[in-house]
Amino acid sequence: MLVRYKGNPVIEPRGEDWEAVATFNPAALHVDGKIHVLYRAVGDYVRYSSSLGYAVFEEDLRLLERPEEPVFGPDIRLWEMSIEDPRLTEIEGEIYMTYVVTPTPSPPGAVRRRLGIPKPQTAAPRTALARVTDLGGPGGPCFQRLGIVTPYDAAERDVVLFPKRIQGRYAVIHRPANWVGPRYPVERPSIWFAFLDGLPGRMYGHRVVMEPKEGWETKKIGAGPPPIETEAGWLLIYHGVDRGHVYRAGAALLDLEEPWRVIARTLEPILEPEEPYEVEGDVPNVVFPEGAALVGNKVIILYGAADKFCCAAWTRLEDLLNRLL
Repeated sequence: MLVRYKGNPVIEPRGEDWEAVATFNPAALHVDGKIHVLYRAVGDYVRYSSSLGYAVFEEDLRLLERPEEPVFGPDIRLWEMSIEDPRLTEIEGEIYMTYVVTPTPSPPGAVRRRLGIPKPQTAAPRTALARVTDLGGPGGPCFQRLGIVTPYDAAERDVVLFPKRIQGRYAVIHRPANWVGPRYPVERPSIWFAFLDGLPGRMYGHRVVMEPKEGWETKKIGAGPPPIETEAGWLLIYHGVDRGHVYRAGAALLDLEEPWRVIARTLEPILEPEEPYEVEGDVPNVVFPEGAALVGNKVIILYGAADKFCCAAWTRLEDLLNRLL
């Protein structure tokens, strides 16, 4: 259903250091007629430690700015060995970024097998929160770290903030990958809702929103960009993974007052790997939506392709809502 941008990929690896081998999984925020993007960048396959790069685009996706240096990197004092998969949300005039941290970064399995790198012992990822204090400053945005926001026992990668309070409280969509099995109401990694008692804060009031359902999402599902408020409900773009480890994108519509209630969801994916830059890469057959910008009546989705590139696709908001309903 999404129309790919003709200039894909919009961001590719460059140079010989911090973003030499992969640039993927972009967050996006539409501010004052420009689309600001933070993306995950990897400089080598051995350590596979990520930092964040920054780029600014016109609304037609013409690149305006891309600094030569990373704007946000791991802090070893906080056991941050890698900074991964950002999401950007504006709440009450403040811009926040959720991001994944791990003390044990590792190349994906496809890369390890190709290069003969043994599988390391890894620790579970967690998600942290930062405030963006100067989005358009010289050389890129500035950040204030606020700390870990996910439960201690949850392996979290897909945490997104709602852009407004729900029932007067901060709220998130998250995907605790290990909350499955007899102790939990789901058998496979699913999308959950939770309130936050502050920013940063403690998650509470956890509820399951959606479980994997269709054939293209049988292995797991997780949130993409932060939810977009519409008159019909919260529009949630999400990813689904099948048993063959193919990543596709879907969409759901959640109730405005009780977002754990699903109004509708797509039976078929709205984007799936088809182009060479999506089918071939460090992890083949991946489209991973992570950023969204509402420009007029168009929803522009920024997504990672094959864990290698940043790409874009779009659709009319009305068309997407009509398909859901």
